[in-house]
Amino acid sequence: MAVTNPLANSSSAASGVSQEALVIAGLKVDVYGLAELPAAASKISCLWLHHPRLCAKEDMADIANQILSAYHQQSPSSARGLIAVAFDQRNHGSRLVDARANEDWRSGNKTHAQDMFGTITGTVVDTMNLLDLIEGHLFGAGDGPGAMPDGGKRRIDHNLILGVSLGGHTAWQLLFADPRVTAGVIVIGCPDYMHLLKDRARLSKLPTFVESAGDSFFGSKDFPDALVDACNKYHPRSILFKHQDHAISPSSAKDSERLHALLKSRVSGKRFQVLSGREDKLVPYRISEPFMQFFKTAASTWYADGGLYVKDNVYPGVGHEFSAEMRKDAVRFVLDSVALADSKEHTTPSKI
Repeated sequence: MAVTNPLANSSSAASGVSQEALVIAGLKVDVYGLAELPAAASKISCLWLHHPRLCAKEDMADIANQILSAYHQQSPSSARGLIAVAFDQRNHGSRLVDARANEDWRSGNKTHAQDMFGTITGTVVDTMNLLDLIEGHLFGAGDGPGAMPDGGKRRIDHNLILGVSLGGHTAWQLLFADPRVTAGVIVIGCPDYMHLLKDRARLSKLPTFVESAGDSFFGSKDFPDALVDACNKYHPRSILFKHQDHAISPSSAKDSERLHALLKSRVSGKRFQVLSGREDKLVPYRISEPFMQFFKTAASTWYADGGLYVKDNVYPGVGHEFSAEMRKDAVRFVLDSVALADSKEHTTPSKI
């Protein structure tokens, strides 16, 4: 399946913001917006940017500029600042080891499912490691590249994620994995890795799918048991429902209690904006839709006490791309989320 760059037509007229290139934990990291931080800003929101498959950290520069420029233009609080951070996903950009491993089944990569999942989970681990370390590198003991002019202490107390395509998959995992990341824009990503790849196997006419009409695909050589187990540990729908194919919803009072506890431990108080193209053939919304219906219903009914906000936008006529309308909505969501960081009310009701 041919993959086009979903950011190819995403250039904007946003003015450039400052960029600092650092090496943190052995990773090349681009930090945007340090020079523009208000002198008195002691609280920092950090927007993590995860790029698409076959792209690199530099491809996220434009959306970083667009969001930060919009933030600076709205006269933000002098007590809070916003920065954006991008780094290469595993086996991409400066970290490329094997180009074949980034391809799909149709392009001759027999281990496509394992390779892509490894990139996703590995990038989540990398982000969590950087979450531990980046504040010290940027602000140090008052002498880092983003330190306050008067030597005061700065803290990153608010983290957001914006991921596109492959980066959308990592954004889903990160939001379910780390309590420090409390808001996310998920662009053409999927919360259901298992069924996304099962559908891709169908389209690729893999024998492991065709010979059993998909019934024995999970556990086959193309989607081994070890990968099933990994999905059950890390990817949202599988965490909650394993790989069942039927409609997903609480099946009993006991199941409701189980799901309530899982959502509380994973996404309590978090904000999700999910942006999908109605005509996307690479990451079809129909694969995400059952989980999204469950997620939105939970947030507005039996999990309404969890402070979970879910905005699910599907754009007619849009394929596998980060369209101008999507970008506009993403900018608004990030700015609103940063504004809420200092509010006692961190969430708003789910919108369905």
